[in-house]
Parts: sequence; C-alpha cells; structure tokens
Amino acid sequence: MSVFSIDPKPGNPVTTAIFDTVSSSLGVTVDDVDKEDYRKLLAVFHESAEELMALPDLKPETDLIRFPRENVHFPERFANEHGAWAWRVRIKDSGSKSANGLLVGKTVALKDNIAVKDVPMLMGTNFVKGYVPKVDATVVTRVLEAGATIEGKGVCENMCHSATSHSAATGVVENPRAKGYSAGGSSSGCGVLVALGEIDMGIGADQGGSVRIPACNCGIVGFKPTFGMIPYTGCGSNEPTNDHLGPMTKTVLENALLLQAISGSDNIDDRGFAAPAPDAVPHYYDILEGLKTPKDLTNLRVGIVSESLTGASLDPRVKATFLVAAEGFRKLGAIVEEVSIPIHKKGPAIWTGVSKVGGYLNKTSGAFGRRGHQMLDLNELMYPLKQANWDDAYVSTKNIYLNGAYALTAFPQLLAKATNLSRQLRAAYDTALSQYDVLITPTLPYIATSHAPADATPLDQIAKQIGLTSNTCQFNQTGHPALTMPCGLLEIQEGPLAGSGVKLPVGLQIVGKWWAEETVLRVAHAWELSNDWETM
Repeated sequence: MSVFSIDPKPGNPVTTAIFDTVSSSLGVTVDDVDKEDYRKLLAVFHESAEELMALPDLKPETDLIRFPRENVHFPERFANEHGAWAWRVRIKDSGSKSANGLLVGKTVALKDNIAVKDVPMLMGTNFVKGYVPKVDATVVTRVLEAGATIEGKGVCENMCHSATSHSAATGVVENPRAKGYSAGGSSSGCGVLVALGEIDMGIGADQGGSVRIPACNCGIVGFKPTFGMIPYTGCGSNEPTNDHLGPMTKTVLENALLLQAISGSDNIDDRGFAAPAPDAVPHYYDILEGLKTPKDLTNLRVGIVSESLTGASLDPRVKATFLVAAEGFRKLGAIVEEVSIPIHKKGPAIWTGVSKVGGYLNKTSGAFGRRGHQMLDLNELMYPLKQANWDDAYVSTKNIYLNGAYALTAFPQLLAKATNLSRQLRAAYDTALSQYDVLITPTLPYIATSHAPADATPLDQIAKQIGLTSNTCQFNQTGHPALTMPCGLLEIQEGPLAGSGVKLPVGLQIVGKWWAEETVLRVAHAWELSNDWETM
C-alpha cells in the first residue's frame, strides 16, 4: 500500500462519526486505540479522491464537423407503425473521405444502448431518464467512416433485460409478420427495421441472445461474433464478460460486409484486446464473394448438439423444422452428426450466476477490474439507486437487483463459482469443436409468442420468455461466435392469430471456434444459397 500523506488538511470532512459509519457498514469494530490513525488515513484518501474527481474526464473525441447530426427527433406514431424506432437522426460523412468505403449507400440503425453524441439514448426504460450521450460509440464512427448513413436508433427492450418485445417504455414493438406478437429482444427495433426493409443493416447488442433472438423472430440474420471482436466502447453495459455487439441483416453476405466494417480492437475496450487490429480483420465479404463453389461443403463436419433437441420448452415442430434444415448441410456434402455436450444444459445456470450478480454489481459500484471507457454520466443516473428509479423499473430489472443483492449475502461466492464454471463450459464446446467445424442448434425453442397484456403481473410478463435463451446464453459466457439465420416457418398456435394460418420464423444457430467467423459465415452462406427458408 502506498500513501502520499498522513496529515489531513484543515476542514477535512471525514469526522469520527463518518469513520464509525464506514466501519459499521463493513460489520467490524475498530479498536479505540487505532481509530484516530485509521480516520486520518481515510481522510487523506478522501482528499485524493476529491482531487481526482475535480480533473476533467477523458472521452473519445467525436467529429461533429465531418459527421453532423441532422433532424434529431422522436418519431410520430404514423411514421413508426411497428414501434421499432426509438429516435430518429440522420448522420453521414459531410465530405468525401469515405467515398470508397465498404458501406457506401447502406443505411444503418443502432440499438438504443449504443451511444450517439447529442442524440437521446432511451435504453427502452424510464429507470433512467433524460440521458444524452457525450460520445459516439466506436461502432458509430466506424460505420460512418465506411460510408454508411445512420438513420436512427432502434428500440432497445427495457435496460436490455427482456427477450420479448413488450417491455420498452415507448411501447410494444410489433413482429413484422404478425402484429400482436413479439419481435424478440432486446434488440427488437433493429430486427424489425431490417426485416421491413426500412433500413439495410442494424447493429444490436447481445448479452444472452439479444441479437439472435429478435433476428430469429423477425426472420433475418443475426451474428454474435467472438467476444471482443467488435469494440463495446460507448455502449450501455449489462455485465462486461457477456457484452457483445453484432450485425443484423437480411442476408449472410450483408452480415459479412457489416461485420468486416466494424470489427477489430479499438485499443480502448479491454474485451477486445485479443482481437485483431481493424486492418488485420479478415475480409469476410470478399472471401464469400470470391468462393468458386460457395454451395460446396464437402467433408466439412457439422455437429448437432444433442442436448439442444430436448427440454420442456422445445416445440416439437421447431425440432422437426431444424432437423430438416440440418439435412440441408448433408446435401451440400457436409458430414452431419449428433454430438453430446452434457454441460450445455447447465449453461443457462452458469450464465445466470454471472449475469444476475455481475449485472447487479455493474449497475451499483460500476464495472471494476476493467480497462476501457466508462460513461460516468450514465453511471451516476443509476447509482445510488433511488425509489423513483425503482418505481419506474421493468420487472426483469427489479429481479436483477433483488437477485444480485440476495446473492451477495446468501451466496457470496456465486459469481466467482459461475465464472470458474464458465471456463468448463467453454472447454466442453472447444472439445466438440476440435472434432467438428461448427456446431448447430435450434436458435429458439419456440416461435414468437403474443405480447403480454398491459396489465400483466410480473410473473405473467416473465412467463412469455421461459426457456427462450436455452440455446443462446451459453455462448455469451463462453464467447464463441454464434449466428442465427431463418430456416422455416410455422403456423401460430396461441394468442389472437391462432388458427389464422399466419406463420412465424424458426431459426438455425451456427456456432464456431473463437475467431472462426469466416467458417461460420461460409457455412451459413452455403445453406442460404441452397434453400428457400420461406417455403420450409
């Protein structure tokens, strides 16, 4: 331990009474003979902290001259029929530096937990209000430098805490194929906007499946790449070890293009310190376009995770549709076999131990042990927790706070244990991936459900997503790249459109080795070129 003074300045506010409150909060008693010495040490720490907090904060710079924000507004309902837009703004390069960029001519929407300087960030919630970021997220700068036009922010489900699309404070987000049904969450807005063709590409955030779930429900391609491949700088965090960003597009080829444009370490976010530099990122789009026989998967090995085909939540029709899709790989020359990974079933519990406790700590003390940019102005809106925050919180947010606070006393080693077991979970998939090029599962166990009613109880709201992440959340904790693509349609059997003949998408999830995005994309591209999922 190092200290720079043992003599507090006159007027230092750390009194004996304050010292007693601090020691009491630790549940300990300090001997009277030592109390004054420790009070002085606390007092000089106070002075050091006060000096530090008086310094100007360091923020990533934003070029508002080159990338001006135009027509910033909250959309009227007539221009937001599906409730998918959270905020509208147009941003593009005012000069010609990006004229030859990868994304020239493409329009992009960002999930509304991705910071855009001077544009309100709602995060789908009233838990915090009035937040306007002072920075652009790294991915914002990258899509603009690549020549894209940002058209606005897609709705984020409440604090990223819902896998269905009825939780946002701005209202429900409607499934693009069936109003009254979930678009998935928490990147619901981007999924809908891409599916409807209102924008070309979306960037979502995925902490337990939040790119893949709405992509699946909306019938588009969603990719959660290897942990850290896309910098998370300037994005609202759930729990730092399972935070990911991911591209959402109509096709695999477009997904490869966006991934190529936004990937690579930014030397700020420590999630990506092992990622390649941007100029060393594989040219995923060019690789796919350059394949002479893009439908040929001869001798490539595909492992069906056996445990993904069982479970109380799995709709037998989803299983059947998935297995038909799996046969499509065999027709392309691949070797397709089942592989048992027993710990796959324990993955959701491991993820829960990290995401609930870590997510709680992240919203209170803030992320610790991390290198990167902290959005201090957002952190101070969340902590200390006020009754007004609590009253306006969504059921899943309240549940995280209650779970986290309880675990710290009842299971104080839970986060550490779950973190250790997540390595065992990763090793199990790595073992399987030493025998197979990719693993596949159904993305979700059932098709999109109807929205919970406005007066639903907390349990009724949660019931709409029971088991929904049973095949997705594991890969947030292990960090493996995981892509979903549509592989069929099934008729609605519950809710207002039951028996109407309206169909909703089923998803196929493809999982690869760390940093093997190229393989995942190649496999997905081959299947997409060879199958018409809307007739399956």
